[in-house]
Amino acid sequence: MSTLPDLPRGNCTACRKGAPVVTPAEIEQFMPQLHGDWKIIHRDGIPRLERVLHLKNFVQAMELANKIGTLAEEQGHHPALLVEWGLLTVTWWTHAIGNLHRNDFIMAAKTDRLANQLTETEREINNESDH
Repeated sequence: MSTLPDLPRGNCTACRKGAPVVTPAEIEQFMPQLHGDWKIIHRDGIPRLERVLHLKNFVQAMELANKIGTLAEEQGHHPALLVEWGLLTVTWWTHAIGNLHRNDFIMAAKTDRLANQLTETEREINNESDH
């Protein structure tokens, strides 16, 4: 039986200054649970979890950004979102601690789930129109 947390089903916890940052061991545990090409990048001296999603067009990128925004409001944890034609860059980090927290990995996994739902819906629509 796995002791790994089920990231997509997790919920964010309130984070304040001094909250624990993820350890290298936790990062090693969490990264394989994420889908897509998530990377830990450093910007302004702060580690961040980032993924660039390739989408059909600008409308689809906005649709996904809005879904992520709604989820972020529900969870009380907000990303940086950059919407471009056919691209959505999602960046998670915890502002209060200027670092990565477990919440960031939970939200990355939830982001993956939303992206997968969008592409599955798109495939279903395309399959229906082929018949």
